[in-house]
Amino acid sequence: MKQKLMTLMITALIGGLSSQSAELFDLQKLVDRQMAAGETVVTIPPGCYRVVPQNKAHLKFFGVSEVTIIADGVEMICTETTRALTIENCTNLTVRGLTIDYDPLPYTQGKIIEISPDRKSHTIQIAEGYPSAALAQVLKHAVFSPDGALKYGNYYQFKLEVLAENILKISGLERAKDGNEQVGDLVAIGIRHAPGGFEPHAVGCDGSKNTVLENITLYASPVFGFLETHCDGSTYRNCRIDRRPPETDLVKREPRLRSLNADAYHSKFAKKGPQILGCTGRWQGDDCVNVCGAYHLITKATADTLRVLAKQSMDIEPGDPVELVTVDGRRIPDAKVLSVTRSGKASSEETASLKKLPLLARIQRFLTDAYEIKLDRSVELPFGSVIGSMNRMGNGFAVKNCTFGDTRSRGILAKASFGEISGNILTNCGMQAIKIAPEYQWLESGHSSGMVISNNTIINSGMEAIHIHALKDYPAHKDIIIIGNTIRGDVCPAISIVGVNGGTVQSNIIERTDGGRATFPIVLEHCENVMVKD
Repeated sequence: MKQKLMTLMITALIGGLSSQSAELFDLQKLVDRQMAAGETVVTIPPGCYRVVPQNKAHLKFFGVSEVTIIADGVEMICTETTRALTIENCTNLTVRGLTIDYDPLPYTQGKIIEISPDRKSHTIQIAEGYPSAALAQVLKHAVFSPDGALKYGNYYQFKLEVLAENILKISGLERAKDGNEQVGDLVAIGIRHAPGGFEPHAVGCDGSKNTVLENITLYASPVFGFLETHCDGSTYRNCRIDRRPPETDLVKREPRLRSLNADAYHSKFAKKGPQILGCTGRWQGDDCVNVCGAYHLITKATADTLRVLAKQSMDIEPGDPVELVTVDGRRIPDAKVLSVTRSGKASSEETASLKKLPLLARIQRFLTDAYEIKLDRSVELPFGSVIGSMNRMGNGFAVKNCTFGDTRSRGILAKASFGEISGNILTNCGMQAIKIAPEYQWLESGHSSGMVISNNTIINSGMEAIHIHALKDYPAHKDIIIIGNTIRGDVCPAISIVGVNGGTVQSNIIERTDGGRATFPIVLEHCENVMVKD
């Protein structure tokens, strides 16, 4: 009764906002008032709310415990292209039913009206109703066919020149692989409008435990959709990322080409990995799912003591079991950490030597802080080897019964152990539909153990449908089961397994859609004790 009365009072206070009468509203104040009154179930009356961000976020929960936010029928329109929802250091927080969109959108779109003879320059006419050419950023220039299908995405490095309010010139492009952009093709490119300050991603969750995000719909994001860092046991249930249908769009304009600017669901450094259940991720600018930890770079090993450059911040703690991989890709037996001590900055010699390693330039810039890590045994690890905490790479994650695809990159990318990927439908992923592999160039850990990939349907994957790969050609993954999956496409091999010790590949259906024979549909390299059956 008390909860019902509170909801009626708030509805009267705001006048029952509807999608047709969305005025600027302080949604944070509304929520904080209910929590301050001791409510553990906070209800936001249905309606459409235009929100101005405070401290770079449109809505924020900090240090909240045992609270459920019911936002069924609620749409939050973010008026700046910065964070929509921030969750920090919360425990057992549930947010249900919220729809998030942006006005202005975090990207603009238009039509190619001219291509230079060398094909390295596009002149774009911005479509009516989309953000001005002056707001464009060097951020993910993607090309679509006139019917809205992804044609080439993304160009990352280029120059921008504003020729008029609705005319944009993009130059310095590397030519597309097939060079098939044509005048009349459509494009999407990121923009930024954040006068109050910028915080990336639509929903950011950090340092929180048992967060539940249920029935959340994202129609746009400046970068990732959902990003969680240093979390434990998050659940994403029936969340949806997709292009907004034109009939419900905030502005009358051509249909949207893109949902988010980058990844849909991204988890870093989780103690227990996220449970992504019954969710959707389509038309975003990058991976649908990425679950990973961090590798830190070893510059010197002396008996049981390592000198390590942290990837941005050190997440290894005393007592952690750690994965150890040599610079040439050999995974040596795991060890336990006894102590972690700050040890100044990277030396000039170390910084210079980083340039000889196959690391992305942006990752090299993170490697500035040095630490001394003492292990429970002596090891031999040359410069460029890596160490990663096995307690913070998302072990125990699950991705089940989801629908992913229509992206230029991977469907599900996982770098954790004891995970389950099952019952998903993955369509039109430009790269692998399911990839299990650490990535040295990003310093993202780790190798996987006890992984089950079952009963997924994969259609029209641009590269291998299922790809398992160690850092190098050594059996560093352990006990991988790939069973009961259905794969339709014309890429062979459909299942590629490199560097696995122990596992089963069984009862998978592989069909060529181009009428050809599936020659070598399953390929194993540098594997031990992996059985292929049925």
